[in-house]
Amino acid sequence: MEYLDFELPIKELEDQLEKCVVIGKESDVDVTNTCKQINKKLEETKRNIYKNLTAWQRVQLSRHPNRPYTLDHIHALCGDTFLELHGDRGFKDDKAMVGGLGKIAGQSFMIIGQQKGYNTKTRQYRNFGMANPEGYRKALRLMKMAEKFGIPVVTLVDTPGAYPGLEAEERGQGEAIARNIFEMVRLKVPVITIIVGEGASGGALGIGVGDRVYMLENTWYSVISPESCSSILWKSWEYKEQAAEALKLTSSDMKKQKLIDDIIPEPLGGAHFDRESTFKTVEQYIMKGYNELKDLSTEDLLAQRYEKYLAMGHFKD
Repeated sequence: MEYLDFELPIKELEDQLEKCVVIGKESDVDVTNTCKQINKKLEETKRNIYKNLTAWQRVQLSRHPNRPYTLDHIHALCGDTFLELHGDRGFKDDKAMVGGLGKIAGQSFMIIGQQKGYNTKTRQYRNFGMANPEGYRKALRLMKMAEKFGIPVVTLVDTPGAYPGLEAEERGQGEAIARNIFEMVRLKVPVITIIVGEGASGGALGIGVGDRVYMLENTWYSVISPESCSSILWKSWEYKEQAAEALKLTSSDMKKQKLIDDIIPEPLGGAHFDRESTFKTVEQYIMKGYNELKDLSTEDLLAQRYEKYLAMGHFKD
């Protein structure tokens, strides 16, 4: 397990607990009470740390290297029913965007999401979860296929942003994202979106227009990352924590502003501390959203989606 800076007090107590258990096994000393005391202090420390997280600390948790990524969720939710589909039928297959058919709780879904890598080799292979235009065009192709056969769509968002390279711009990155948003607004099947990690900029919006939009508790969703915001406003990344607070990018901020529908709770310490529990909770929210939408007529589904997004940004003086 890797630990973030603010988690170091937890690491120290876990190390103490491990040493205490080893001493008990290797000697005749009774360490039961000592272990109980350390364990109690460990639980208290965890609760104190994770219930008072800053916006920047939640950003750090969303990027935790042990956090489950899109394919982890897909394989846990669908098991061996998932069939990955490839290519945009125009340029090539973008490895940063994955998608395919799978069954969740017996119901077929078209599941699409950004995928990051686990180590240096796979991060390069997945382009750090930053999709090129062909990735968004692949996603749209799969959504249109789902629409043709009446299959609901689930999108899993986890990206630091769409790839900003010259070649991506040459192939129409902005147009590809705009086209996805345009088409998703009028897609004739239910769309459920879940922010499972980072939800940055147009890269997230390119697959983020849903009838139900949920965020895992320790994720973020914003027009720009705290580091980029800091570099623009202060010409330095040193103010990223201040930027994170100002951007109001946490799940609770998004819910308060009525930009998402609900927050998916995570286990104490984050999704990576108890993956199985996280996967079960995500499945429950997917099926909850689907059950709320499945009986709506196409006209009502689209009308509710239009109303949902047209209402965003309204405010009173």
